[in-house]
Amino acid sequence: MSNRESIGLSDEGTLIPLLKKGDEEAFRYLLNQYQTKLFGIAYGITSDREESLDIVQDVFVKVFQHIGAFRGESGLATWIYRIAVNQSLNWQRRWKRKFGWRHRPLGDEANDDNQGLILKDPSPQAVYEQKELETVLREGLKGLPAEARVVFVLNEVEGLSYDEIADVLKIKKGTVSSRLYYARKKLRKSLEKYMEEGNEEEQGL
Repeated sequence: MSNRESIGLSDEGTLIPLLKKGDEEAFRYLLNQYQTKLFGIAYGITSDREESLDIVQDVFVKVFQHIGAFRGESGLATWIYRIAVNQSLNWQRRWKRKFGWRHRPLGDEANDDNQGLILKDPSPQAVYEQKELETVLREGLKGLPAEARVVFVLNEVEGLSYDEIADVLKIKKGTVSSRLYYARKKLRKSLEKYMEEGNEEEQGL
């Protein structure tokens, strides 16, 4: 660990002034702290791995360009998450205007060894069932309105509290709660439909 990290880059009071001065080590620290989290937000909203990687790069470029104007009206993390959400939603809107969600392929995410849960039962059948389930969940997320999807991703994927989400999105805590309830309800219906279809197929054998 460098001397600068040891004196508290994790403290925003130390980190932000260094970022505003263009300190390279401070930006490396920021990159290490946030790149995985930002990818999770972007991927959760776009369901597109390559675009999510590009979005993460764009977020850091914007942070670099605009950190000088950051006034601390919200926490640094809140500000960065807000940029990530806006960049992801902008991409989503552009794609939807051009193609519509139904034309967008799922890609190879389901075959990515770094995606999904670790199976206790690595049998071919278990692997197949998990991939099917992940596909159902991704399609369910894609079917959600953008505002509900964002809240779900921030809460369920990134672990942000209702208060933190309200700060990021500049909405009321009650709105966060209602959107999250709606998202969970819709996803539950998607899973129930998937389970019902699976049961019908088994009974038809």
